[in-house]
Amino acid sequence: MTLVDLYAARIATGKSPATLRTWIHRGELTRHGYDPRGRALIDLDEVQALIAAKAEPMSA
Repeated sequence: MTLVDLYAARIATGKSPATLRTWIHRGELTRHGYDPRGRALIDLDEVQALIAAKAEPMSA
């Protein structure tokens, strides 16, 4: 597990912090607390897995 704040996740994945916050709000990502500056911490591996899942075509 690699915990990063939303801004580090943006650099690693290209997804905006607003998108990541939306995914947290929807329950698609887990918030793992906050850093000393009050920024939400998320698991970078979980973010990358979610992006990959969203990129897969829907099977019919």
